[in-house]
Amino acid sequence: MVGPHVVSVHEVIDPQVDRVREMADDVAERIAALGGVAQGTPGTLVAERTWDDHSIGRADAITHLGALDLVHTGAIESVRAAIKEAGEIDTATEDLLIEQLRDLEQFQWFVRAHLESAGGTLATGGARSEEEAAARGAELG
Repeated sequence: MVGPHVVSVHEVIDPQVDRVREMADDVAERIAALGGVAQGTPGTLVAERTWDDHSIGRADAITHLGALDLVHTGAIESVRAAIKEAGEIDTATEDLLIEQLRDLEQFQWFVRAHLESAGGTLATGGARSEEEAAARGAELG
């Protein structure tokens, strides 16, 4: 990430990264509490994930936020699906995921604050790929 927004973006993103790490730990502990085994090793995570690595290389901070907005959308959709499934099985797990969803939605709102016009138009609205969202963010940067 480069450009004049790097410091402000770090101040927004760094606490989010810390919270996501806590979320992962909370889920692992919940899995263990239910008698399961959380497979949290890097190799397992890479093998089991359904997404690709971040594809945006050297670019300004707003371009990266454009891509990150789309990543947040995917994560939020996944958590919403997990909440629906958990609600049919275990209300405590459902509650944990609902709490995490609130945080993820707030994180996306913080990202979108950098991508939205004063009139409420979201630069990444309708983007279907990380590259497309990044390109729309780049137009703002």
